[in-house]
Amino acid sequence: MELRQLRYFVTVAEQGHFTRAAERLLIAQPAISQQIRRLEADLGERLFDRDRRSVRLTTAGQALLPEARATLAAAERARAAVSSLSGLLTGRLTVGAFEGTSERLLARALGRFRREHPAVEVRVREDYAGELLAAVRRGELDAAITGLPDDRRPPPGLRIDSIAREPLVVAASPGHRLASQPTIPLARLAGEPMVALTPDSTQRAHVERACRAAGFTPDITAETKHLSLLWDLVSEGIGIAVLPRSSRPPGHDELALIPITQPSRYVRIIAASSATAPSPAARAFLDIATAAAMAG
Repeated sequence: MELRQLRYFVTVAEQGHFTRAAERLLIAQPAISQQIRRLEADLGERLFDRDRRSVRLTTAGQALLPEARATLAAAERARAAVSSLSGLLTGRLTVGAFEGTSERLLARALGRFRREHPAVEVRVREDYAGELLAAVRRGELDAAITGLPDDRRPPPGLRIDSIAREPLVVAASPGHRLASQPTIPLARLAGEPMVALTPDSTQRAHVERACRAAGFTPDITAETKHLSLLWDLVSEGIGIAVLPRSSRPPGHDELALIPITQPSRYVRIIAASSATAPSPAARAFLDIATAAAMAG
């Protein structure tokens, strides 16, 4: 079993097609097919079910995929560790963030990281907090910066650094009847039309739990996976929203942001990485991200 074979296997699994995998790897398709056949012969198991249009992982292939990803990540960390002895970080840094507060922090941190370590290839992935943390655990991401409610515990197997704390506020259009309120008890939102992120969002789950604790079920009239669109919906008067204060994008300065009281609600901005062996690039990035958060 060779690292090259594992890399080819993972790429075919992700692309679902040998030809697309070859295009991504910039090699001839027969070379990939040959190496996959050798890997299957070495393991004594078929890894893919093939047809003319696509390929699908067999049960053996599904079992191998997370282990192959972990092996490739460990090899990359080993290579980066040796390179770092010369004082020059190389290799790849793959980080994740959820759009909004952590997205802007990520951009600042990556800007400084790129200036200090220009030889490192940087890749960025956006997703909800739960999926980002799972991806770090699986070795698909070196690190992630995202929000996590104060009452939510991160999954085990991760190193979690809390780097900031953000209050949740009620966002309302200028003409909304609540827009002039200096503060607002959470229970006051009962019966108010609300726009929210989709149900698989950690933030959506946090808002729903908080509303239930205040004695009501939120009246969600529209939902979206994209935070920027959510702000647009608030601006158009579709409903109010409960969001981190600093997640307001440019162009929405007219919106009212009303602090929540009784009780106040917060999200933690966290940096997550492997609890066992983060790569030198990941360690350098986390140091930079923490400094960027402290600088505001």
